[in-house]
Amino acid sequence: MRPRIAIDAMGGDVGARVMVAGAALARHRHEGFQFLFVGDENEIKEALKSHPNLSAASEILHAEDVVSGDAKPSQALRGSKKTSMGMAVGAVKSGEVSAAVSAGNTGALMAISKLALRTMPGIDRPALAALLPTMKDSDVVMLDLGANAECDSRNLVQFSVMGAAYSRIMHGFEKPKVKLLNIGTEDGKGTGTLQVAAEALKNADGLAMNFQGFTEADKISTGEVDVIVTDGFSGNIALKALEGTARFVTDLLKRSFLSSLRSKIGFLISRPATELLKEHLDPNNHNGAVFLGLNGVVVKSHGSADEKGVANAVEVAARLVEDSILERISEDLNKISSLPPVELAGK
Repeated sequence: MRPRIAIDAMGGDVGARVMVAGAALARHRHEGFQFLFVGDENEIKEALKSHPNLSAASEILHAEDVVSGDAKPSQALRGSKKTSMGMAVGAVKSGEVSAAVSAGNTGALMAISKLALRTMPGIDRPALAALLPTMKDSDVVMLDLGANAECDSRNLVQFSVMGAAYSRIMHGFEKPKVKLLNIGTEDGKGTGTLQVAAEALKNADGLAMNFQGFTEADKISTGEVDVIVTDGFSGNIALKALEGTARFVTDLLKRSFLSSLRSKIGFLISRPATELLKEHLDPNNHNGAVFLGLNGVVVKSHGSADEKGVANAVEVAARLVEDSILERISEDLNKISSLPPVELAGK
């Protein structure tokens, strides 16, 4: 099946120019990709002039309005039928496209997607998942990264199933190593919610994952685990801390190399290594967070992503469609015979 992907052309910091350029780059790598660009028709047509080979694989759906970056989810929902974001997600719901990609307001995108697509059977809440760089060759899948500030044990079990399915598709692991984020690795550590979720995952038979208990935040980037599961509150804090640390390290290196003539000479000598570090930490190479648990594929691109980052988000969306992410999640959910009661989550 050739993926046909709706692109919210007006989302992000730059808008149609970068979104169209990213789609063009993705199609250059994968000739079968087809696109539905949603947004201001004149702006999209103008952007397409720079990519003539993309025009034949694209259609334009004009949208009168755009979801602003500071719009509250409730505001975005009220006018969603006329916005580029809402119409892109609506195309997924109608079956006109296989997936949607937007670089717009995250909260609005989640609200619009959840209302339009609803959650899958067996999933209480969708989760925001992303690939984060590690010391190993493969990235780690981490979820939830902010969609749900509070989660019970059922949510964490469901997130584990979804994260493992995502990891199997993106990395080809037969049974990804899955751990819950905690304040310690010992069995007795953490909240009652974590304890109940861990017990349920240990006792579940036939899941396509290797559940290994708990991990701490300092192990997120080591590559020792394939999937890290947590609530959206803790996950978002961990994500922002990792992003801030990456900027701190790169800025500190830059400042150090410019501090003296000797340092500048040292920079020239070590430049291949620093370029490799820059490439590894470049968020565009890991761009494309996914709302897992919905009856459709919706991918969130960074608002500041360049064309390489947008292309990566498009490729993530296409791969999830091609490898049937929804069916994989459903299969594993059906293998869980008993989940912990919600009322036990806080005990």
